[in-house]
Amino acid sequence: MLNSNVLHGLITRSQGTGKDLVFLHGWGMNSGVFTEFAPYLTNDHRLTTIDLPGFGENNGIIPEPYSVESLAGVIAPCLPHNCVVVGWSLGGLVAQKLALISEKVAGLITIASTPRFVAGPGWPGISAELLTEFENQLEKNYRKTLERFLAIQAMGSDTARQDIKAIRSQITRFPDPSAVALKEGLALLSSEDIRQDIGRIRQPTLRLYGRLDSLVPTTGIDAICQLHPSSDAVVLPHAAHAPFISHPQQSADIIRQFMHSRVR
Repeated sequence: MLNSNVLHGLITRSQGTGKDLVFLHGWGMNSGVFTEFAPYLTNDHRLTTIDLPGFGENNGIIPEPYSVESLAGVIAPCLPHNCVVVGWSLGGLVAQKLALISEKVAGLITIASTPRFVAGPGWPGISAELLTEFENQLEKNYRKTLERFLAIQAMGSDTARQDIKAIRSQITRFPDPSAVALKEGLALLSSEDIRQDIGRIRQPTLRLYGRLDSLVPTTGIDAICQLHPSSDAVVLPHAAHAPFISHPQQSADIIRQFMHSRVR
């Protein structure tokens, strides 16, 4: 049964019973993206999904400045005690910040995420030119920009067309995002850099990647592991940027194993 709550001004949705998992979505999306994945875990866990401020059902909440720190600050009071935060893509940046600032976070899972998305000297990532192109397109046509972003996320996956269709159908059930959040959220992918902070994350951490991911390339995994050596890294060989969509059972099994072996 899905329960909706309003906590500290944010709408949250929970289902299932057991150890708390809190899911945060990526840029341009909303928590609807986890709709078909949730049943793989709800027999063992209570899943709470929270739309990032400015997106989905929380599209009217726009913190200023719009930063990873301010997003985490708005979400932190809504977290269940002793929870594990699961962040996909941009949501992974927020999840890492939550692990740094909130005593409620007992564990961290990032999916296709990184402490810095944009590429730089010695750091693989999204090209700054591509992000600038997205920012320019966004001003003209949000939906066309989102469609292209979806295509890049699924690129390389054997089920790319089905993955895009699944994501699109799930997120369109929720309200459209705020124009401000879209613009500022995309800017976060260009500007946010918490590489020097993640070594202070003390909670058990799982970092899940797709080998075919063009937005978070696996060539950067070693560098992330050096910055956060206590974290576990798992690469799904046939997945791209949305492994929980293309490989839901495998992703759920990896999360369940982590929860059983690393989180108390």
